[in-house]
Formats: sequence, C-alpha cells, structure tokens
Amino acid sequence: MAGSEQPPAAGGGPDGGAAPGAAEGLGERPLSQGLSVLVGLALCVTMLGLGCAVELGQLGRQLRRPVGVLLALLGQFVAMPLVAFLLALVFALDEVAAVAVLLCGCCPGGNLSNLMSVLVDGDMTLSIIMTASSTLLALLLMPLCLWLYSRPWIHTALVRLLPLGAVSLTLGSTLLPIGLGVLIRYRYPRAADLLVKVSLWSLLVTLVILFILTGTMLGPDLLAHIPASVYAIAVLMPLTGYALGYGLATLFRMPPHCRRTVSLETGCQNVQLCTAILKLTFPPQLVGGMYMFPLLYALFQAAEAGLFVLAYKVYGRDGPKQEMLGEEEDTDISYRKLKEEEVPDTSYGTVTTEEFGAAPTEPAQTAL
Repeated sequence: MAGSEQPPAAGGGPDGGAAPGAAEGLGERPLSQGLSVLVGLALCVTMLGLGCAVELGQLGRQLRRPVGVLLALLGQFVAMPLVAFLLALVFALDEVAAVAVLLCGCCPGGNLSNLMSVLVDGDMTLSIIMTASSTLLALLLMPLCLWLYSRPWIHTALVRLLPLGAVSLTLGSTLLPIGLGVLIRYRYPRAADLLVKVSLWSLLVTLVILFILTGTMLGPDLLAHIPASVYAIAVLMPLTGYALGYGLATLFRMPPHCRRTVSLETGCQNVQLCTAILKLTFPPQLVGGMYMFPLLYALFQAAEAGLFVLAYKVYGRDGPKQEMLGEEEDTDISYRKLKEEEVPDTSYGTVTTEEFGAAPTEPAQTAL
C-alpha cells in the first residue's frame, strides 16, 4: 500500500512507484524525446479521428436537445473525478500516485468507447457527441477539477508545481486536429471514414508501443515497484465508471442501447491525453513510475469493456431483437385486423343505404 505519511523524494521511492535510477532512465534524451514525439502524434491522430466522426447535422440536433452533452458533463467531470479522488483517499496514495490517478479521472472520454459502442449495438451518434463534447468541456473543467480535488495534497511539492496552465495549453492544442477532422468530414466523407478507422487502430498500436518503450526506459523492475494499491485502482476505477454510467442513463430513462453507450463513455478515459500531459508537462524525476498509470488504466478499461462486449454477445444480443420483432408482428396483426374490420363496416353501410332507398317503394306497392 502506498502511504502518505512519508512522501517520496523527487527521484521516487517505494511508494512513489519508481525504481532507483528510473527517473534518470526516463530522462535520457534520445528515448525521452522520441517518446514525447510519439505521444504528441498519437494525441493528434486520436483527436483528428474524433473530429472526422462528428457530423455537423448531428451536432446541431444534439445541441438543440443536449442530453448527450449533459450526460458527458455529469459522467466525465462529476462522477469520474469524484471516483478518482475517493479511491486516492481510501488507498492513502502519496502525492505522486494521487496526481496521476486524479489526472486520469479528470480526463475526457476516449475513442475506445466509440469502438466498444459499435460492438454492443449502442447509439453511435450519442457516443461521438459525448466524446466530442467532453473534450471541449475539458478545456475549462479539467483544470478546475484538478485544482479542486488536489486540495488534500496541496502542501506537497508536486501539487504546488501542478502545471494547470500547461494542462490547458495541451487541451487547447487538441482543438486544431478536431476542427480539421470536422472539416474533412464535411468536405470529404469517404476520407473521414478511413481516418476514423485509422485512429481507432492507432489507439491499440500506440498503447502497446508506449507500454513497451516506457517499460524499457524505466527498467525491468518497474512493475515490482508500482504499489499494489495503484493496480487495484486501475482495476476498480473503470469498473466503477461503467456502473455509474449505466446508472446515470437509467436515471434519465434512456433505452437499453443508450444505457450501454453512456456506460462505456463514462468508464473509458482519454489515456492518450493523460499520458501526453504527464509526459509533456511534468519533469520525469517527479513523475517516476506513475507515468505508467494511464497505460495500466487503458489495459484494464479495455479488458473490462471486452468482457462486457462478450457478455452482451452471449447473453444480451438476441433479447432486444426478439422484443422488436414481437412488436413488429403485433403491429402487423393489429393493422390486418383493423383492415378486416373496416371492409365489413363499409359494405354494411352501403347495403343499408340501398335498403333505405328501397324501403319506401314496398309500402307504396302495398297501398296500391
């Protein structure tokens, strides 16, 4: 367990998650610069793919009925930061680990949720709007959440050096690729579809490369020096986010496919952005092994989401289809019955009219 009684030195210690000499390894210029370039490119590709997935017409409809924006606000900047804060307190993390966990919890939604929403037959429009809106809201709300929830560790050197301005600058730099992606979607839809697929696949490839490179830079004993509490949080945090997202959508009385979408959007964080902020704004000797937390989070959030997709494919996929089929059959039967009832009524009315016209003739003949 990582304790807060004895904060680690700048180089990292047992509770800080960095092996001796890990900070120096992380600060080596060739690998460090190469990793910074890779992180920056991965973030640009991710944001470009996100912009390519946004259609202006859908965006306009969602803004007129901003349920998706409201859910993104509540899920990404109310529920997840609070979950990260409470887990950091419960597991008594030191300031280094706490900042890494808080930073990941305050990040907007990631592209992994869009991919998983497709696999569970979710609402893709809602998924994309939630991801895009949470990314835009992060410009203001992410620094605010970091400032608010870092209060218990405010007397530590790392939190005093928390670069909220650099965080805002990194977030602002994501607007350019997002805007470019929206423009590509508007002018070249086919190219936009291709870029969306490229960004989704690059997500997996980038995370694998980052994990390997970071492990190489920090040494073979990296995993042993990361506290068990950090592993526990990396497992519990996305799981709690999925559950809270589903409960939030249920509270809004959304249909099942939208509940699955909101669940995935809430639990899946933009780990590329979290990694970029840790890498580009914090000195390596301060962050140490906690640079690995967003990668651990990405690993467990993908594994847990994969289990949910598997459970849906096995147990939940046929249920909604059968219900929809039953509704269609009932509607068709009711329509046929209505048509059958309408025909006799019409013919009956016609006969009555003829009889009504013939009725006066018979009494006239009798009188004669």
